[in-house]
Amino acid sequence: MSTRHILLGLLAGGPSHGYDLKRRHDDRFPQARPLAYGQVYTTLQRLVRDGLAEVDGTDSDGGPERTKYRATDEGARELAEWARQIAPPAPFVANEIFAKVVVSILAGGDPDAYLRAQRAAHMARMRELTAVKTAPGADLATVLSADYALNHLDADLRWMTTTAARLTTLTAEVDSA
Repeated sequence: MSTRHILLGLLAGGPSHGYDLKRRHDDRFPQARPLAYGQVYTTLQRLVRDGLAEVDGTDSDGGPERTKYRATDEGARELAEWARQIAPPAPFVANEIFAKVVVSILAGGDPDAYLRAQRAAHMARMRELTAVKTAPGADLATVLSADYALNHLDADLRWMTTTAARLTTLTAEVDSA
């Protein structure tokens, strides 16, 4: 996910302080990793440097001085271009789970035990996400975000089942190479 473009998208709704952008990011993308304040302010500085955002004043509201930012016309154009671009499927899939299975075979470990433990971890996370999306009052963004993660975890589980069924063959191939 492009923090730069997400912040531009949040600024499209009007000028905002870094603190408010961080809070709105975390609210709009509830299953994403929360943004660190440092990441927000560093990204805002880069957006200003690149002419995609500008300072729209400061205020203190009785507290520390806070800088308000707004997207520039160039920022709005870049955001629109980014939003239109199709996200290409990854040309190479580097999968940590697969790497650990192969390394386990190479090191004389127990890849089947690893796959069982990983499956249990995935199932636990799927139960957590199901609880999140079915909680009373869950908003649609939370439900859709949880559904996205659940579908990816389900694909991992299907892959683990297929791989576990082929471990004998995979072990023979890895050992002979």
